[in-house]
Amino acid sequence: MPPVTPRAPASGPSPAVRTRTARPAASFALNASVLATFLAASSAPTPLYPHYQDAWHLSALTVTVVFSAYSLTLLLALLTTGALSDHLGRRPVLAGALAVEAVSMVLLASADGAGALIAARVVQGAATGAATSAAGAALLDLADPRRPGRSALANSIAPVGGMAAGVLASTFLIRLAPAPAVTVYAVLAVLFTAQAVAVTFTPETARPRPGALRSLHPHLAVPPAARRALLAAGAGVVAVWALGGFYSSLGPALVRLVAPGAPQEAGGMVFFTLTAAATVTVWTLRRAAPHTVAAGGSLAVLPAGALTLSALHGAGLPALYGGAALAGTAFGAVSQGALRMTLASLDEQDRAATLAAYYVLSYLSMSLPAVAAGAATGHYGLGTTAHAYALTAALLAVASLAALGVSRSGPAPRPRQGTPRPDTPRSDFAHTGTTCLATPRNESP
Repeated sequence: MPPVTPRAPASGPSPAVRTRTARPAASFALNASVLATFLAASSAPTPLYPHYQDAWHLSALTVTVVFSAYSLTLLLALLTTGALSDHLGRRPVLAGALAVEAVSMVLLASADGAGALIAARVVQGAATGAATSAAGAALLDLADPRRPGRSALANSIAPVGGMAAGVLASTFLIRLAPAPAVTVYAVLAVLFTAQAVAVTFTPETARPRPGALRSLHPHLAVPPAARRALLAAGAGVVAVWALGGFYSSLGPALVRLVAPGAPQEAGGMVFFTLTAAATVTVWTLRRAAPHTVAAGGSLAVLPAGALTLSALHGAGLPALYGGAALAGTAFGAVSQGALRMTLASLDEQDRAATLAAYYVLSYLSMSLPAVAAGAATGHYGLGTTAHAYALTAALLAVASLAALGVSRSGPAPRPRQGTPRPDTPRSDFAHTGTTCLATPRNESP
């Protein structure tokens, strides 16, 4: 990783800005709902993939390309627009992203083939990348000193909870509503439009400053204080995010392979099981030691893969759903533990660059292996691909356990002067939970 260019500490909202926040509780709830709704929309297409495959005769590779088009565009948006709201303000960036997201829902509803679906997902990924940064930053702006850790926990729960809610809502609409490939996105488009209007009436929580264009330049680096933790947990991060990508893109197809007579909504419920388990895990382990959490999550990858594969050998859907639940537990534990380890000894000005590096690794791990699995499915079949995928994830998890063991046996990194220790609840970063990508990043004009 390239060395980090020192940056001035990112400043939070000034007292003058905070005093203009007439109803901070309402603003906090709105920003948390925006974060959750964006991630709900990201997972809403998952139960519809079998419908698209049947209607347009799509291959497994095409389905994974549709999925990865969203993930890779989101990644690019995070690297370029992650600090934009620090310069323009949270409100205009959020309102613009919500408007673009509503347009992407219209494009998804009107898609008539794979090309249109991919284009719509690209637009959606760009809007989601900009919005998650701005909404997460607004949650940090609205942190309440009387409730330490609330903002970080909201940044942890809202994404995985939103993904679970999106799959569940989409599954029910497929079952109950006419034209499900239109109804799902029409409902979301109305919701995003309403949120865009609501955001325009909220007070600004950040003081706009020059440097917006320069902030769009991609920046990726990890300071020395975080490298050891990220390297220790990196293999586990790759394993769990790759599992998330597999279940999200090929989970419905796996259900059809295991139980050909299962109803269509059963396919989407596999990814719901994973995200719901991840949500519960993040909440349950929010105060546990991050190193232990990351190691336990890596260990859970092994039975998750074994249980999923047993479904292909006669154990059926209960084993498949059990494997998804264990994969979700691993996802929530490793993601939370790795981020808390990485952020524990960072100065404020280094957090944005470190988070960007973490999510580059995460989204690449989620999208590229899924595309490879889609290509392999076309050549070798889904069953063979699932075995190879589970074995690879297991090897990565074992490597993560070994690296975490070596890291724990070595000397603990010494916090920098003036930086709170991880067990000191003086900030949302030090207190608990996974943080979002939205840590303000200070750029020169």
